[in-house]
Amino acid sequence: MSHDAAGRCLNMMGITDTIIDVENLSKAYLLGQEEKQDTLVASMAAMVQAPVHNLRRLMRLNTFKLAKADPVDTADILWALKNISFQVKRGECLGIIGPNGAGKSTLLKILSRVTEPTQGRVYMKGRISALLEVGTGFHPELTGRENIYLNGTILGMKKAEIDRKFDAIVDFSGVAKFLDTPVKRYSSGMRVRLAFSVAAHLEPEILIVDEVLAVGDAEFQRKCMGKMQDVTKGAGRTVLFVSHNMAAVRSLCDNAILLESGRNVLSGTAADVVDSYMRAASTEILTGQARFPEADKSSPHMTKAEIRAGGNITGRIRMGESIQLRIYYASPSPLREPKIGFRIIAQTGESIIHSSNRYQGTSNLSGGGESGCLQCNLGMVPLMEGRYTISLWFGNESADTHTVHDALKFEIEARSISGTGVAPNPRTGFLWWPVEYSVETNTINPA
Repeated sequence: MSHDAAGRCLNMMGITDTIIDVENLSKAYLLGQEEKQDTLVASMAAMVQAPVHNLRRLMRLNTFKLAKADPVDTADILWALKNISFQVKRGECLGIIGPNGAGKSTLLKILSRVTEPTQGRVYMKGRISALLEVGTGFHPELTGRENIYLNGTILGMKKAEIDRKFDAIVDFSGVAKFLDTPVKRYSSGMRVRLAFSVAAHLEPEILIVDEVLAVGDAEFQRKCMGKMQDVTKGAGRTVLFVSHNMAAVRSLCDNAILLESGRNVLSGTAADVVDSYMRAASTEILTGQARFPEADKSSPHMTKAEIRAGGNITGRIRMGESIQLRIYYASPSPLREPKIGFRIIAQTGESIIHSSNRYQGTSNLSGGGESGCLQCNLGMVPLMEGRYTISLWFGNESADTHTVHDALKFEIEARSISGTGVAPNPRTGFLWWPVEYSVETNTINPA
C-alpha cells in the first residue's frame, strides 16, 4: 500500500486529524450544454416525483468518488478544474483565492455536493454547511422561520437541537421582524444575513463560505468575520473561505491555495500565498474594460463593463480626473427598475467606496428595457496613487441577479494637485480630500 493510500485509510478510520482530503479533482463542462444543478430546492422538488431515489441521494455518505471516463480534450470541453489536490486539518481555516474564472466556486460546489466531479476523489468527515450564493438552500416560498428548521433538518439535526440554537440564529441575523415573511420577499442583504447565521450556528464540522458576504453591509461583514474566527479558534471547526478580500484572507485563514485556470498553482501559509498573488496582480495589463460571457442568460445580467476618464476607456487614471462607469446589460424580459451597485477595493483588500442606486432612490433608471447601458458618473474620485478593483452587482427592483467580483481593475497615477508641485503620499491613506482652508486673524483664543 502506498504512503498516500495508507494515509487515506487512517484518515477514514479517524486516526488522523485530516478532515478533508482532495485528490486529483477535475471538473469538465461541455460548452453549449447546461448541467443540471443539484440544489436543495431542485432536490426537494424531485423528491416528490421519486421519493426513494432522492432520499437515498440526500442521505449518501460524506465520502464520495466519481471516476468517469476521461473526456476527450476538444475545443468543446472546458476544464473548470484540473488535478486539484490538497488536505485540510480539523480546526483549520483554508483560504481559496484566485482571479475570476479560476475555478474557486466550482471547487466549493463539488465539496458541497451541488455538483459532481468529472474525475478524482474527495474524502470528507463530518456535517457540512455551505453558503455559496445569496440564500443558498432557502425555499423562496417558505418563511425565514420555516427555512431555519428546513436547513437544520437537512443537516441531520433534531428539532430540539434547532430549538436550542433558534434564538441565537435570529438575533445574529437581525431579521426578527421578518421571520414569518416568505424569503422571496427578503432583500439580498436580509437573505445573506439569515443564510450565514443559519450556516454558522447549526454546528457543522465543516463550514464552506463563498464571497457572498460582500453583499452585506460593513457592520455585518465584521460580525461574520468574528463568528468565523469563533468557529475555527473557539469551536475547533473547519472553514473553507473563498474571498477576493485579501486582508480578510490574511487575518482569518491559517493556510491558502491559489487557483489559476482551474489548477492549484500555489499552496502555503495565507500570508505567503496572498503576497505572491498580489505581486503577480501588480504586473497585470490594465485595459479598463471586461466582458462577462459566463453570466446566467435566463435572468437579468451584465454583459460588459468599462471605466472611462476623459471620455476614453482606460485602466490608468490620473489623480483628480473624473471617472465614469458604463455597465451594459441584457434581460430576457423588460426591466421595471434596474439596480446597480459597485464597490471600489484597494489592492490590500479594504473596501474604500461603496455605492448603489438602491440607496439613493434614483428614479431615472425606471423602464430599463431588455438591454441597455447604465452610466455611473462618479465625478472626481480622490483616490491616492495605487491599484484598485471594482466589484459590481446588478439586478431588477429588489432582487440581485448578477454579481462579479473584481470585475474591473484600474490604476491611479500620482500627480501634483492644484499646481502645487507636490503629489499626496500614498502611504498616508487611501483618499486625499480637497478641503477649503482659511484663517481668521486677530481672534481671541478661548480659555
